Amino acid sequence: MMTIADMKIGTSGKIKKVHGNGALRRRIMDMGLINGTEVSLNKLAPLGDPMELSVKGYKLSMRKEDAKMIELV
Repeated sequence: MMTIADMKIGTSGKIKKVHGNGALRRRIMDMGLINGTEVSLNKLAPLGDPMELSVKGYKLSMRKEDAKMIELV
C-alpha cells in the first residue's frame, strides 16, 4: 500500500482511499483530498515534515503522520 507519505518530490498519484475516522478524516476530506483526486508532492521541509502538496490547483501543507492515512492507486 503506497501512501502520500511515501511519495518522492516531483511525483504525483491518485487518491484511492482515505483511512481513519472521526474529525481527522473529515478534515482531510474537507481539504479536497477525496477518492480519485490527483495529488503532487512539491517540497518537503528540511526535516521531512511537513510536506507541501498540490491538490486541485492549490498548495497544501500536511504532516507526514496525516499523509500516511491517504492511500494512493
